[in-house]
Amino acid sequence: MGQLASRSQLNMAFFRKAVVTVPLIVLLGSAAGRLANSGYDNLWFASLVRPASMPPSWAFGLVWGTLYVMLGLALAVVLNARGHRSREMAVVLFAVQLALNLAWSPLFFAFHQVTAAFYLILVMILAALATVFAFGAVRPVAAWLMVPYLAWLCFAAALNNDYRMLNPDAERLVPGAVTTQIAG
Repeated sequence: MGQLASRSQLNMAFFRKAVVTVPLIVLLGSAAGRLANSGYDNLWFASLVRPASMPPSWAFGLVWGTLYVMLGLALAVVLNARGHRSREMAVVLFAVQLALNLAWSPLFFAFHQVTAAFYLILVMILAALATVFAFGAVRPVAAWLMVPYLAWLCFAAALNNDYRMLNPDAERLVPGAVTTQIAG
């Protein structure tokens, strides 16, 4: 009864967790983006002035897909650290930063709140940074799996700020609205 788990048992336990966490995180991230009509097909977004640093549309799906897989793996690593005293706090921090992440697309793309989305992403960066440190205390590999995500969030914040600066009227912009100016 007091035996330690074998390497294969530990690997299987991790695999079982990853089979749940990776698709779940990918699904949640994809759903948030789709429900918010995020991306270049969004008429409101297409009407905004684009910053020079804006990547092509295909890059977002590739990057976010990869990052969500890495986040799912990082979570599985931490969940697999049974009995670690910091595990629960690390999982709570992960959930908080993920909830903030999932709120960003609707705030920006559906509600057109460019400034609020910018401040949200700054809070998201702080929450993700706290999660990286919490994950590092549990399993360093989990923290390293989150570093590219943290870097991308910093880039996304800069991009969000560029949109904010280049489009000061973005929150009032209604694509396809007809305006008539009648001189009287």
